[in-house]
Amino acid sequence: MGEQFFFYVLSCMLVGSSVMAVTVRNIFHAAIWLILALTSIAGLFVMLNAEFLAAVQVLVYVGGVSMIMIFAVMLTSKIGDERIKAQNEQVGIGLVVCLVLFITLVFTLWNTNWPVTDIPMAADNVRAIGRLIMTTFVLPFEIVSVLLLAAMIGAIVIASKQPSKEEEESQS
Repeated sequence: MGEQFFFYVLSCMLVGSSVMAVTVRNIFHAAIWLILALTSIAGLFVMLNAEFLAAVQVLVYVGGVSMIMIFAVMLTSKIGDERIKAQNEQVGIGLVVCLVLFITLVFTLWNTNWPVTDIPMAADNVRAIGRLIMTTFVLPFEIVSVLLLAAMIGAIVIASKQPSKEEEESQS
């Protein structure tokens, strides 16, 4: 009973914060709502006994991506400008698309046989994932590591590039 209660609480938090993330006008508040939605997903992963996925969700998405978004919002000078008010002229078609998607979702949920098994999960998922990464998938893991390192070095070089003499003279 308690597990079902927490599932419904996390699901309502996820749906509510997701809707708020895409409907609020303030982009900073949208980022905060997105953080709550991503944290709710991590809670659902914990309920599914996928602790590794929950930890990765919190570290990568809640910790990393969300903080980058918040810093980008804070460093953008035009965000607080009240003169920039985008008028959305597609509200009607958006509501029609939402209604069609909702009807499709209800139809799919109603007419799909969802098989449930009682097969227990492995006792230590993290160890099994680590073993696979370091044996079977070691080459793709290392390739992704090198690509991420190259992207990080490129971002540092671009961000710390000193302006040339011509650029300095044109600015003055």
